[in-house]
Amino acid sequence: MLLPRVEMLPLGDADIDEMVAIENCIFPYPWTRGNFVDSVASGYSVWGCRLAGELVGYFVLMIAVDEAHLLNISVAGKRQRMGFGARLLECAMNGARQAGASSLLLEVRPSNHSALALYRHFGFRQIGLRRGYYPATGGREDALVLRRELDRILA
Repeated sequence: MLLPRVEMLPLGDADIDEMVAIENCIFPYPWTRGNFVDSVASGYSVWGCRLAGELVGYFVLMIAVDEAHLLNISVAGKRQRMGFGARLLECAMNGARQAGASSLLLEVRPSNHSALALYRHFGFRQIGLRRGYYPATGGREDALVLRRELDRILA
């Protein structure tokens, strides 16, 4: 029996509708279509993971001199906890390193326990806190600022 093919591919304008659909299904405060359009137009590194053609996740990565900033990483709800987040994060880290970044920075909600576990598994450490960074029900939620040195490219 053949297993479905998993591909990591750069994404662009033609993929925005799929990214927006995933975003709207998994986040109470999703990125807008405009956020994705602007990211692609700005030349940010936007990659997706496709399983037998289906977009199951994506990331948006901004490189600034020697540091990369992971702006968004998302996996479709029905595909979470299947290893796609790890694949996407590895791809983002390798892409950042190959582009000359020596570290990768990201923000995450303290309430996003599964994302925190993934980031910690990959060696990210908290370096700061952004108070009231995210919209939340009844107010705002802080963001943990995490960083990982990119001393080596992952296998």
